[in-house]
Amino acid sequence: MPGLPAEADVLDFIQSSPSIVGKREIARHFGLSGAGKVALKALLKRMEEDGLLAKRQRKLIDRSSLPPVTVLEVIGTDKDGEAYAEPVEWDERQAGKPPRVVIEGTEKAPKKGDRVLAKIQASRDGRYKFRARVIKALSDRSNKVLGVYRVLPGLGARIIPVDKKARHELQVMKGDENEALNGELVEAEIMRDRGRGLPTARVRERLGDMSDQRNISLIAIHHHGIPNEFPERVLRESESLKPFSRDGRTDVRNIPLLTIDPRDARDHDDAVWGEIDEATSGANIIVAIADVAAYVRPGTALDREARIRGNSVYFPDRVVPMLPERISNDLCSLREKEERPALACFMSFDKQGRKTKHRFERVIMRSAAKLAYEEAQAAIDGRTNDKTEPLLERVLKPLWQAYGILLKGRNAREPLELDLPERKLILDAHGLIERVVNPERLDAHKLVEEFMIQANVAAAEELENRKTPLIFRIHEQPSEEKVRALAEFLRTVNLALPLGQVMRPKHFNKLLKDVEGQDYQHLVNEVVLRTQAQAIYSPENKGHFGLSLRRYAHFTSPIRRYADLIVHRALVTALGFGSDGLSTEDIAKLNDTAEMISDAERRAMAAERETIDRLVAAHLSKQTGAVFRGRIAGVVSAGLFVKLDESGADGFVPVTTLGREYFVYDKPRHALTGERSGETYQLGDRLEVRLVEATPVSGGMRFEVVSEGREGKPAGRRAVKTPSRPFRGNKGRRR
Repeated sequence: MPGLPAEADVLDFIQSSPSIVGKREIARHFGLSGAGKVALKALLKRMEEDGLLAKRQRKLIDRSSLPPVTVLEVIGTDKDGEAYAEPVEWDERQAGKPPRVVIEGTEKAPKKGDRVLAKIQASRDGRYKFRARVIKALSDRSNKVLGVYRVLPGLGARIIPVDKKARHELQVMKGDENEALNGELVEAEIMRDRGRGLPTARVRERLGDMSDQRNISLIAIHHHGIPNEFPERVLRESESLKPFSRDGRTDVRNIPLLTIDPRDARDHDDAVWGEIDEATSGANIIVAIADVAAYVRPGTALDREARIRGNSVYFPDRVVPMLPERISNDLCSLREKEERPALACFMSFDKQGRKTKHRFERVIMRSAAKLAYEEAQAAIDGRTNDKTEPLLERVLKPLWQAYGILLKGRNAREPLELDLPERKLILDAHGLIERVVNPERLDAHKLVEEFMIQANVAAAEELENRKTPLIFRIHEQPSEEKVRALAEFLRTVNLALPLGQVMRPKHFNKLLKDVEGQDYQHLVNEVVLRTQAQAIYSPENKGHFGLSLRRYAHFTSPIRRYADLIVHRALVTALGFGSDGLSTEDIAKLNDTAEMISDAERRAMAAERETIDRLVAAHLSKQTGAVFRGRIAGVVSAGLFVKLDESGADGFVPVTTLGREYFVYDKPRHALTGERSGETYQLGDRLEVRLVEATPVSGGMRFEVVSEGREGKPAGRRAVKTPSRPFRGNKGRRR
C-alpha cells in the first residue's frame, strides 16, 4: 500500500496542478484509500495550522503559491529580456515575499507597470517559481480609444477621438454601439482595419454625457489609464484598520500646532509650529506629518495599490486619491482638535537661518486650529476673525517670526526664483467654470513651503548619515546643450550669460533680476524655465539644483505621495521606531519604485493640464469670434502657441494665417519673421487674437492674430522657410 506522502510532495503536487485541488485529488494522485485517507486528512490539517496551506472554496492551496488565474503587475525585465511580474493581491505578512513570475508567449511584451490577467503554471527552470501566459492585458491601451460618440445623419455612428493627435474619426457599425447615446464619452476598442473607409471601433464602456462638464476630467483619467477605483480588497483593508497605538509616542498635544491649507483642502497631512529661541536669537520649529506608515504596511493590498498609483491626482472637480478616504480624510488627516499619530521633525536654526540640529520623533498630536492660507495671512496683516484672534499673539506671530529667521537662510542659499503666474479654475455648483484666477502668492504660502523644505532636508540628511536606503527627490543642473541654447537666445535680446562656469541658481537669478520691468521679462522667465531639467525620484542622491540643496527628499505628504511614505518607513527603520519600517522588498524595489512614481507624477501633471485645457475650451466655446489679449507662449515652424491673459487658455495660430508672405522660423530667437516685411512674432510677445474654434473634447483652440507683429529686419532666405498662404477674412488688416 502506498505510504503517506511527505509535506514537500503534497506542496509540489498542488503547485504543479493546472487547477486548484482538494483532499480527494491528493488522495487519488498518491493512491491512498481507507486508513491512508484518514492519515492524509490529519497531515493536511497540520500543514494548514503551520501556515503551509489555506482553504479556498473548500479546496486547498499552497500559501506560497498562486491561483491558476491571477492578476499580475509587470515590474521589469531580466537580463534575458523576459518580462517578469508579481501578483497584485498578496499578503506579504503571512506568506513572505511575493513570488516572481516570468511572462511567456506574448507577441507584444507588456511594459513595467502594466497589469495582466494570466494563467499560472509551475516553472521548472530554477530561476522563477512560476511562469504565466497572458489571457488579457488589463492596462495595455494600444487598441483602446477614448472619444465622443456622435450619430451623424446619413453617415451613421462615429467616435470623435479626444486625442489631439488622432488622424481619423472611427466608424461604429450597427450592433457595436453598446446602447451609447449621442454626445456620450465612451471607451472603444479599435477593430481590425478593413483596408477601406474609416477604421471601425466597438463601444466597450459608456462613461458619461459630455455636455456635463463634470465628466470632462474622466477623459484624462481614462486616456492616461489613471486608476480611479479601489479594488474591493483594498477598501476592506482600509475599513478594518484600527486606531493607532499610543505606545512609544511622544505626547505633544500641548503644543499648538496649526494646519494651514487651501480653503477647499479635504485632507491635512502637515502641521507647523515655530518660535524665536531667546537664548540664541535663532528659531525652533516643529513640522508634524501624518503617520501614514502606522496604517499602510509593506506588502499589504493598500501598499501595493498606493505604489501603483504613485500619487494623488488633483482635478478642478475631483481628486483621484492615492489612498482610500478612510485613511486620507479620516485616520491620517490632522483634523482640528482631534488626536492623531504623526512623525514630527524638531529643528533649531541660528539667527542667520542655518539649521544647527534636528531630531525626529513619533508623536501623538492635536491640531490647535485648521486655517486657510488667506485666513492666516489676514490675521498677520491685522484682520483677525473669531478663530484667529485668540491665536494671534500666542501662536501666529511667533510662527511668522520663526519664518523670518528661515527666510534669511533661504536668501543666503539663493534657490531659483522664477516669476511665472499660476492659474486656478473656480467652479460653480454645476461643475462649470465661474471664473479663472491667478492666486496671489502670500507669505503664508511661502512660510509653509519653507518649513516643509527644511523638514525634507532634515529627513534626507538623517537617512543619508545613517546609510539607510531611501528615495531622494533630485533635480539635476541644466545640460550644457540647454545652457548654450539659452545663451544664444539671450544674445538676440542683448543679454549675456557667461559660459564656461559651473551654473548655479544664483546665475539665473541675476539674469531674472536684470530683466525685471522690461518688456521681455516674461519671455526670459519662460526660456529660463525651459532650460531646467525635470525633477524626478531616485535612490541615488544627485542634489536639488532648483532649491540649491545638496540633499533633498520628500517627507511631508505621505497621504498623497508614495515617495514620502518610503521616506517615513526609512526613518522608522533607521531610528528604531517600530516594526512597520522598510521591508526587504521595499529596499529591493527602490529603483523600480522611483521609476514608477516618477512616471506616475508625469502622468498626473499631463492629466491635470489637459483637463484644465478642456474645461477652459468648453468655457470659451460659446465665444467664437471674440477678441482676447494674450502672450506668445511657444513658437514652432507651424505657427504660434498663445496663452490668453484672462483665462490662461492655450491655443494655436497656424502660420498660414499670419499674412501674405513666407515666415521664417528662427529657432534660437524663438521667433517667426516675415521674409519681406520683417514682421516678427517672438516668444513672450503680447498680442491680440480672435477665437476661431474651440473644441472641448480635445481641449484645442485655434486663433488668428488681430494685432500687428513687432517690427524687424526682413528674414530673407537665411533660414528655413515656413510658407504662409493668404487666409481669407483674417485679421481685417491685410485684405
